Amino acid sequence: MSNGIVRRTLVGIAASAGLFVAGAGLAQAQGDGQVKVTPLGSHDGEFCVVDRAMVFEDPNGTRILYDAGRTVAGADDPRLGDIDVVLVSHMHGDHVGDRRIEAVNRGACGSPEFPVVTLPQSNTVDIAVAKQATIVTGSEMPAFFAAKLEAAGADKSRSQLVRFGASKEVGGVKITTVPAVHSNGVSPSFLTGPLAEHLKAAGVSASVGPPTGYVLTFSNGLVVYLSGDTGITAEQKLVVADHYGAELVVMNIGDTYTTGPAEAAYVINDLIKPRAVIPSHANEPATEGGKVKEGTRTAAFRDAVNVPVHIPLSGRTMAFNGNGKCVDICD
Repeated sequence: MSNGIVRRTLVGIAASAGLFVAGAGLAQAQGDGQVKVTPLGSHDGEFCVVDRAMVFEDPNGTRILYDAGRTVAGADDPRLGDIDVVLVSHMHGDHVGDRRIEAVNRGACGSPEFPVVTLPQSNTVDIAVAKQATIVTGSEMPAFFAAKLEAAGADKSRSQLVRFGASKEVGGVKITTVPAVHSNGVSPSFLTGPLAEHLKAAGVSASVGPPTGYVLTFSNGLVVYLSGDTGITAEQKLVVADHYGAELVVMNIGDTYTTGPAEAAYVINDLIKPRAVIPSHANEPATEGGKVKEGTRTAAFRDAVNVPVHIPLSGRTMAFNGNGKCVDICD
């Protein structure tokens, strides 16, 4: 029996009995407290075309921002609150934030307005500096973010590394990176000086290593897989499911750039088999009036998977127990 299956079984028993479990190499489970998940999209109560950002709050209060992108209105966004950790799956502008909204509900769900340019620093760095948060990334991204923090007058040691197969605990949350299959070039627009000009003239980007996904283990025992932009990978079964035992998945479904709805459903149904899934990166105005629009990729994914699908409606906070079950504000 794999570590992931053993961990899921023990956590489930502990959660139902209100017990504390610890074991060789297994996550600790308290069985109490809920992980809160709040999507921060461009339009209140909707799942829109470039929505990426989510805030995860551990039962102990640690707050983690994942892929701030373009739909967080900077560090002063009233929806943001305190942020302790910032995660970045890869360096594309729609994830790190080359520009951003000025306020929510500007423009349409299918074409939001992003009038604030955040180059060369990025929305991610601006938020991390203002919140005094730690940026945790894999590959060669930490050095890039350290330089950006230092340029902003912040402590560059707040950019920290966690590589595949390793882990780092921040604020009581265990964080690791896992492989993603995608590109990870840094646009010259994030750079300054002659190198930026040379790259721009050549039509190429700088490399900061491969992109990543994340596995987060929260203090109530909940294990969450954040896919990042990726295709289907063997690690989704061997690492994410079999080793870590992910119970909740945030899965990109947008097609062309990432897994499409059919491929993403295969990952959920056949490889990871979590307790629940939140679709992400749909690249479409997926909802209207808070309801999924039929004929969309989001509807196709919802109809294809075998587990509960929780639509990430902006500003709506869902709560999950240690078993990966949504227990509050659920579809």
